[in-house]
Amino acid sequence: MSVAELRPNMDFWQERVDMAAAFRWTERLNMHEGVANHFSLAVNDDGTQFLMNPNQMHFRRIKASDLLFLDANNPKTLEGPDAPDPTAWGLHGSIHRRCPHARCVMHVHSTHATVLAALADSTLPPIDQNTATFYNRYVVDNQFGGLAFEEEGERCASMMSDPKVKTMIMGNHGVLVIGSSVADTFNRLYYFERAAETYIRALQTGQPLRVLSDEIAEKTAQELEDYPEQDVRHLNELKAILDEEGSNYAS
Repeated sequence: MSVAELRPNMDFWQERVDMAAAFRWTERLNMHEGVANHFSLAVNDDGTQFLMNPNQMHFRRIKASDLLFLDANNPKTLEGPDAPDPTAWGLHGSIHRRCPHARCVMHVHSTHATVLAALADSTLPPIDQNTATFYNRYVVDNQFGGLAFEEEGERCASMMSDPKVKTMIMGNHGVLVIGSSVADTFNRLYYFERAAETYIRALQTGQPLRVLSDEIAEKTAQELEDYPEQDVRHLNELKAILDEEGSNYAS
């Protein structure tokens, strides 16, 4: 059955299905934070209209049809009965207004990314292939200002203006990643958590780190950026597993 036959009256259905799969897999990997974290996906040309998860719904239960359709330029968004979480609106709405290149935005408090964000030095040195993925492609925010209501969201959005910077290590908070699609962004989120785990575990040994040279780190990062379709294939495999299990994510 085609996507149109499944949901003939709901726009952006394939985007919704991809988002729902990302929520479900993030929960499976225990990278969620109860009902506190949020993903969003721009669906118009300037990025100001976007899909986002409903307020206080657990990632494990989110279906494609549950996603909110929001307009970052609508000042009355928080007044409706299906209003999003105010902190999600503050952070994601600000980024979609200010950063049209941020088509998809994912923010979590996953364990190892948050440990990294809690260190006095939250930089991520290139000590393996995964950590090298982010070489010169992230920013560290050292100015945590509390919950991400609109003022804090605007401040964070101002740090994501460079299209090359697709990951923000949010000091004392967690991680935020952006990308061109759900597949691109989820892939980056997944590998950032893996990279942070490798680094944290390496620090725990107490042994000196073998850090890659700047030249090799940049070469590795660029090769991974150019690797064909790895992100799409990753998400497609996750959807195939969910489908085989009879999950209702795509409903």
